[in-house]
Amino acid sequence: MEGRLNALELRAWRGLIETTALLRYRSDRLLMADSGLSGSDYPILVTLHERGDEPVRSVELAGLIGWEQSRLSHHLARMERRGLIRCQTHRADSRGSEVHLTAEGRATCLDAATAHSQPVRTLFADALDGPQLEALADAMETLRRHLED
Repeated sequence: MEGRLNALELRAWRGLIETTALLRYRSDRLLMADSGLSGSDYPILVTLHERGDEPVRSVELAGLIGWEQSRLSHHLARMERRGLIRCQTHRADSRGSEVHLTAEGRATCLDAATAHSQPVRTLFADALDGPQLEALADAMETLRRHLED
């Protein structure tokens, strides 16, 4: 269907956008209060932690978390000053950089993940029953595949 969204499409779209923004705002505030990490720090640390000891090229990291390279570069500089990560010139390509998670960054990430689990449960998982969670997970996976194609 072309043109305007029908009532259901509009309801679903607005629900997604508005609820996601509110959920992000509330969870980011709790994350900062619990761990001192911003909602921007956390996905970077989690992505690096999931890679183990392997560094990640900054351009790849930007793609993984859905950021523009320039935004990521500025944020990585701030995180490096705080000792959470280390950036260095890429070993094979001196035009790029790679990002390493420091021991302090890994410990901070693990502590934050533990503290962040309860607010995520309270704000999100507890509000939905099993079938709703399953349907939402399926819908989000379908949408992600569509967007990645």
